[in-house]
Amino acid sequence: MAQQVYFEDVAQGQEIPALRKHPTRRQLVMWAGASEDFYEIHYDTEFARANQLGDVIVHGRLKAAFLGQIVTDWSSPGGVLRKLSCRYKGTDPANEDMLIRGVVTGKRVEGVEQLVDLEVWSERPDGTKTTVGAATVCLPAKASA
Repeated sequence: MAQQVYFEDVAQGQEIPALRKHPTRRQLVMWAGASEDFYEIHYDTEFARANQLGDVIVHGRLKAAFLGQIVTDWSSPGGVLRKLSCRYKGTDPANEDMLIRGVVTGKRVEGVEQLVDLEVWSERPDGTKTTVGAATVCLPAKASA
């Protein structure tokens, strides 16, 4: 079980633990079925190459899910993801490592909620950011623990 991160222990500029992913073709096919995104660039090599891609690529919404996972893995079990957004800046081929990273950009109290803002992104092995996003999570306070 993950150790709880508390609002008081978080500082602007703090990196959260990275998440390593290696999406396989099988995972892409499973995601296609679950999300009903059957665009052939995600599972058909010939079709992907005919569309100027080197090979099949990871679904954008799967990359967004990875961004959500890094935040929820870090903030669980008592944190709540309040907002997540992302922009796709590049493609990620299947069967290639992806590093999902995040950094705290701010924190504030709104009413009874202790909110932490983060920048989150995915990187290819060469460090190129392919998906960039922002998240807000509500963390518990130590006083309520």
